[in-house]
Amino acid sequence: MNDLKPGCCGVEKTLQIIGSKWTTLLLHHIFEGQKRFSELQKAMPGISSKTLTVRLQELTQDGIITKKVFAEVPLHVEYSLTDKGQSLGVILKKMSEWGHQHLSLIH
Repeated sequence: MNDLKPGCCGVEKTLQIIGSKWTTLLLHHIFEGQKRFSELQKAMPGISSKTLTVRLQELTQDGIITKKVFAEVPLHVEYSLTDKGQSLGVILKKMSEWGHQHLSLIH
């Protein structure tokens, strides 16, 4: 779990949870619905398996997503948002809107 420093501002606290490379994009994809590890890898070309694993573990530890393991052959795992994770929807929606409005500025 991320160690939050006492007295840090709300933006800093939020960034300690969602500010790591790939984390916001990962959340964006999970907002579309529960996802398997392989679906997330395909949706985010360039992310290594190790980084994806670490980010998923961090988000699980922070209570943002849940991990559901299906005991079947082959074994599979699905990730979905918790209520706490769902509350980040406002932030991600605003980021998406800003990106669409300023698309021409992105190279």
